[in-house]
Amino acid sequence: MVALAKYPNIAVKLSGAPSNSTEEYPYKNIHDNIQRLFDAFGPDRSFWGTDLSRMPCSYRECVTMFTEELSWLRGDDLDLVMGRALCNWVGWNLSE
Repeated sequence: MVALAKYPNIAVKLSGAPSNSTEEYPYKNIHDNIQRLFDAFGPDRSFWGTDLSRMPCSYRECVTMFTEELSWLRGDDLDLVMGRALCNWVGWNLSE
């Protein structure tokens, strides 16, 4: 997946991450993999998401894993990953 980051028209949706963990919340054993994808694609092409139909946790935990548990994801980068980047990607004007 990281190799695809060289193509500017490809983004990554970081959805379903908890379902790939063998640990309990906050799924620390997948944090490095999430960071590796984020570092490769950057905040403008990394989108938070979830697939509740296969999550081993609540919706809230899917959110807070990103907003509270990923210590390296803060400020503008967090804002972008949690929705702003996807809006930018599809051309939604959020200032209206």
